[in-house]
Formats: sequence, structure tokens, C-alpha cells
Amino acid sequence: MIGKVSPHGERVAGLIYYLFGPGRSTEHTDLHIVAGWRHPAELEPALRDDGRRDFRHLNGLLLQPHAALGSRGSPRPVWHCSVRSAPEDRALSDDEWAQVASDIMHRTGLAPHGQEDDAVRWVAVRHAPDHIHVVAMLARQDGTRPQTWNDYFRVGEACRGAEQRFGLRRTAPRDRTAARRPSRAESEKAQRRGFQEAPRVTLRRVVSTAAAGAASEHEFFARLDRAGVLVRRRYSTRKPGEITGYAVALPTDTTRAGNPVWFGGGKLAADLSLPKLRRRWNATGPEPGDRFTAAERTAIWEHAARTAASAAEQIRNLTVTDPTAAADAAWAAADTLHAAGAALGSRVLRQAADSCDRAARAPYGRIPHPAQPGNNLRRAARLLSTAVPIVGDPASAQMTLLGRFARLAESIADMREAQRQAAQAAAARKATEQLRAAMLSYITPAPRRRIKARTAAERSGLEFPFPPGATPRAMPPPQRQHAPTSSGPSYPRGPTTPSPSRRR
Repeated sequence: MIGKVSPHGERVAGLIYYLFGPGRSTEHTDLHIVAGWRHPAELEPALRDDGRRDFRHLNGLLLQPHAALGSRGSPRPVWHCSVRSAPEDRALSDDEWAQVASDIMHRTGLAPHGQEDDAVRWVAVRHAPDHIHVVAMLARQDGTRPQTWNDYFRVGEACRGAEQRFGLRRTAPRDRTAARRPSRAESEKAQRRGFQEAPRVTLRRVVSTAAAGAASEHEFFARLDRAGVLVRRRYSTRKPGEITGYAVALPTDTTRAGNPVWFGGGKLAADLSLPKLRRRWNATGPEPGDRFTAAERTAIWEHAARTAASAAEQIRNLTVTDPTAAADAAWAAADTLHAAGAALGSRVLRQAADSCDRAARAPYGRIPHPAQPGNNLRRAARLLSTAVPIVGDPASAQMTLLGRFARLAESIADMREAQRQAAQAAAARKATEQLRAAMLSYITPAPRRRIKARTAAERSGLEFPFPPGATPRAMPPPQRQHAPTSSGPSYPRGPTTPSPSRRR
């Protein structure tokens, strides 16, 4: 079960009208109130003679406490939360949805149990079998304003309680390990403009790859510039010249006015803010060179494979003895996958790196203390970021590297399962499957080019390449035959000496 708290609104009448309306695509059915600060039968909008609903009574009751506050009221007093069950869950009854809504209002502190006459006024509207909408006014009936601090996390706790109470599908706790998902507006905008993915996802991958291959802040910004993204540095107001943050944007992602749409590093992922990136760079060594021979590139693949195999074993051993060092190695493993995906240009490997990001992040944005296994992986990541393969390089070393990465992701999955972090374990398992799929691209041969036959003899040779009893080595190479243009006598080509009769 997922609960989403929307930004506070200004007009409750417009929201109520939408919730009881047909929806954007006539998806609203069986519209009715399942819970509220009073009995639902007292709050249900009455029907007019023309069949439409009359919302004046309900809107008036909701607005009374806010109007009583006067100038002390909030300029955006409408609190809105939507709660949806998983597609495979059973349909909850109205009484069960009422329990969910009441628990949400209790946990958020907007309407604690036993304070129905003093707390805020609210209603829960159901207009589909799988979800409800909870609407409340941020004005208590006792003349005070309620607090909404951490209401997003309190809604998540209520959803997990409902999952356990009604036997629904379990969802991951809101521990800030998941990257920020694109909003509905971002996804629709990307679809209109023909983007393969939302700009937020693209920028997160570019920033993660640049951070994995950089050994300093200067190199990080240089890699972002080379990647073709726009970079805006934020400078300190107290210490001029000191960079305190950054934001990135795609040149093709603009507003209606033509201005770039900027995303701060912390808005892309919890571990991509500049202060947290600096913590990983402080533990790195010197920058590697940027030119390697074919033998040196092969040595880099082999070194990274050995480092990944060693890190996999160390994660398994450190899960019990030193969990902090194991968490740092898992975090560095995601960086190494980003660097390898950019070096090999593999879309599947980049997807595996995105999956490993979720498995590698520590809860609530914490950064683990650097340890030796993680530092070894970071050095391998910087080497991989400079070892771009060239046509003709042997693929065996790269395939071995992918196999070791798969084992590394599997060890991370085992660690997260031992820590009872189901969401991170599932992300690591997904990364393992994607890495094994990437290995198939090296094992599966490329499709043979189809030869087009020009004559009947060539077509017969393609359909039956070997006569009975013949072997491929005994077959002579096919010879192209030319059919005669006519059945008459043949004449030599080119100029000929004219006959004496023609001379006369």
C-alpha cells in the first residue's frame, strides 16, 4: 500500500469537486465518503433535482475552522493524501478503508483518536476499488493550527500497519534509500518531447558516472562538462569563492520560457549532494592516466575483476564482523558498475548500475566510513572510467569482469537479506539478473549476414550448400556464372577488323 501526500492547496472546494467528478478519463466510479470527522452519512453531498451533487454544505463545514482563525490561518490550508493498494491485493471494504484513513489521521497528529471535536475536519473519499483520497483542513476546531512535521513518513507507517492488519502486499520502508522518482508532470513532459526517459533519471546516471570516475571535485565538474550537461555551481554567501553545492540540467529540457530545468544533486539521490560526494573523494588516491595500450586495457579489466571478486568475499565476511565496512564496499560497488557501464557503453550494464544504487545506499542518507575494500573498488572504478575499449580488444576479460560483478551483486543481496532490508535485497537480485543478461551479449554470436542470390545457380547453392557425402572443407568456393544473352553464335567482344566485303 502506497500513500502520497500532495503539496498543500488553497481551495478545498475545487478538490472536492474533482474527487466527486468523472475524472480525467471517466475513471471515477461509485463515488462516496467512507470516513470523516463525523459519520459518513452526515457528510455525504446531497443530490439535486437534476442529478448533480450539492457540495455547499460539505464545503461550508470544512471551511468553518479555517475561517475562524482569520489572519492566523495558513495561506495553503488544504491537506491532501491519496492511498492506493497494490494491483494484486484484494479489494478492501468501506469499513477497512475507513480504518486506514482514521489511522493516517491519528499517526500524523491531525486528528488523534478521542479528539474528534477539537482536531481538524477531514473526509475520506473513495471513487475507485483500489484507492481513497483523504482531505483535511489545516485548522483545528479548538482555534489552533496543527503541525504536519514528517507527515509523509507517518503516512508510510500507517500504510505498513494496514498491510499487516489486512494481509496485503508488503512495501519497503521509507528509509530514503530509493532515488527520487520522476513526477507525473516530468514523465508526461518526457513522453511529449520524445525522450527515452525522464531528464531526472538521465541526469542521475550521468552524475553517478562522473562521481565514480572522479578523484577530486575539480575532475568531477570537468567530467560533467564533457558529458554535455549544464552545470551551475552554488557559492557560499559567507565565504566568497567556496562552492557549497551544484545543480545540473539537460540542454534539451527547458521550461516554456526557454530556461533550463535544474536539479540539485540531493534531489537526484540522497548520496549525490556535494558534501557527501566530497567524503568519497577524500578516501581516494591519485588520478590515473587517460591513455592505455591494448595490453594495459586488458590488464585493467582483469584487475577490476579480481577486485570485484575480492570485494564479494569480503562483504560476505564483514556482514557480521564489520557491517560498516561491508556497507562501504556495497556503496563503492555501485560506483564501479557505473564506471564499467560508461566504459563498455552497455545499456544493460547501466541498468544494472541503477538497480545496484538502491541496494548500496544506507538508510536515511547515511554515508558509511571508508574502508579498504571500498577504496579498492573506487580505484578500480577510476581505472575503468579511463579504459574505453577499442574494436579488436579481447572480450574474454570483459566477460570475466561481468561475471565477477554478478557475484558481487549477489553478495550484496545476501547482506541486505541478512539485514532484513527487503527492498535493497530485491534491487541487488535484479542487478544480478541484469549483469548475467549483459554476459549473454558476449556469449551469443552476432546474427550472420544474409547473402542475396543473383542467379538460380547461386540460389541452389545457398539452399543446398553441401552435396551428399561432401564436407564443408571439400566444397569449392562458389563461382559466379553468367547466363548467355541469346542462343545464336557467339562473337568476340571488343573492336574487330572489318571484313574485306565491308571495306568495299
